[in-house]
Amino acid sequence: MAVANHGTVPRKIVHQGLRLDNDRDRGRYSLWQGPTYVGFLGYHLEEGVATLQHTIINEEYGRQGYARALVTLVLEDLRKQNAKIVPECTYVQGYLSRYPEYNDMLAA
Repeated sequence: MAVANHGTVPRKIVHQGLRLDNDRDRGRYSLWQGPTYVGFLGYHLEEGVATLQHTIINEEYGRQGYARALVTLVLEDLRKQNAKIVPECTYVQGYLSRYPEYNDMLAA
């Protein structure tokens, strides 16, 4: 599955040409910049609740907004699925404090 950035959230995603792949069997969303693998967000989805476990960005892409883009794309995809989230990942927790518009997705 690929999710393209069509400019719907430009303030959170500053990179063009990003692709998000969802490998449900491995429980990972992978982020690609063109043909280049950038990183992943690990998750576990059960009964409509996605536990967001860890966000890993390759070192050479660190501190360039890729983690923010990855989390934004993942949350947008999960929102389309009407999934709730449990943010175990500290990066996702910090992201949610900066972008509270996703807090309605938090599982009770």
